[in-house]
Amino acid sequence: MATPVDKAASVFQLLEAGSKQGYIGENISQLEHALQAAQLATQEGADNETVLAALLHDIGQFCSVKELRRMLVEDIGSDDIDVGAVGHEKLGAEYLRKVGFSEKVCELVESHVVAKRYLTATEPQYYEALSKASKLSLKFQGGPFTPDEALAFEHDMLFKQKVQLRKWDDAAKIVDLVTPGLDAYMDLAIQHLTAQC
Repeated sequence: MATPVDKAASVFQLLEAGSKQGYIGENISQLEHALQAAQLATQEGADNETVLAALLHDIGQFCSVKELRRMLVEDIGSDDIDVGAVGHEKLGAEYLRKVGFSEKVCELVESHVVAKRYLTATEPQYYEALSKASKLSLKFQGGPFTPDEALAFEHDMLFKQKVQLRKWDDAAKIVDLVTPGLDAYMDLAIQHLTAQC
């Protein structure tokens, strides 16, 4: 059975792979984007779970459907399972659940796309400030919320954190910004995973 140290190392290896992948439509790597989002969360005094969610919000870009399927098969003892076609936010959240992260971390990771849909529906200037790549992906993510969807989202217990995480996600695209490295978050991840056992 994997220890919290093993689990954190495995997740961070996926993030490290992000240093080799560009952030779609931007001039930074996926890893730089993740580190910038985590730094913004830390600077604004977010709790540890929210900082981890900011760091890991795009982990679904790196974990494969094949890997998630393998984890689910191990859980249920059968290979008769279909993970379907899901977005990176849902894939990432499910992967983190299987690794052992708290439901709060997973919900925040899973919500960063719906928060974008909320913000584009409720703040016209938000849409205008989106990058070209982010505007394009919005079309594939369901577009802006309807008024009823926006109202329902506002009643979510983690509404404020979900919106804030999305704003950090949007801001975390600065070329050549110096941030703490991935190792700065290892102890935090290990402590978090240990507390979930």
